[in-house]
Amino acid sequence: MADTMRKAVTSFTDVVFPVSQTKRNGQNQHMLNKGNDYLSNLPLQMTLYFNVFYFPLWFISVIVSLEAKYSSLVTLYKIILIAVLIVMTIVELIRLYLGYLGNLTEKVPELAGFWLLTVLLQFPLIMFLLFNEAAIILPMERAVHIVMFIFILFEIFIGYFAIRIMVNYQVTKFHMQQFSDIEDIRQEHIEMQTMLNTESRYTR
Repeated sequence: MADTMRKAVTSFTDVVFPVSQTKRNGQNQHMLNKGNDYLSNLPLQMTLYFNVFYFPLWFISVIVSLEAKYSSLVTLYKIILIAVLIVMTIVELIRLYLGYLGNLTEKVPELAGFWLLTVLLQFPLIMFLLFNEAAIILPMERAVHIVMFIFILFEIFIGYFAIRIMVNYQVTKFHMQQFSDIEDIRQEHIEMQTMLNTESRYTR
């Protein structure tokens, strides 16, 4: 199941973050000149770091605000807000874990999973909490939602470019590894041919 998910996310990444031939050639030259570099994105990692510390504050503030306004909400919004809070909490924990793992270990599927959860789930949910006036948004609640919205928005943009750079690099590295393997085979063939020629001379 995990391997299937990784393959699906990898296939999606290839479509959303295509590698151009021009960038690949430039990346080849860069790798030949400087060797292997660290691909972990520092701005993304800093954002994730502060997001991890901010999330408990956001969660506590939202719980306190929900408790304060709960009696004033209609039944429908009581159910909706509780469901949204549960989903956002679970997704946020998974999202931050995947972001840390993908960025620090330079794993594209995990980082792509982080980006997808951010775009498809957290962004719409935080927009709902921030702009739906029918939910009776309290001032403290609006303030913490604005900060969370900024975190999520920043992670969407930075995460996109971080994944694109990582995909370009790993595709280039894969092609260079193939080229290196071919060169090793050629070198072994040349050495074998040289040994055979030397032996044939001694035999004569």
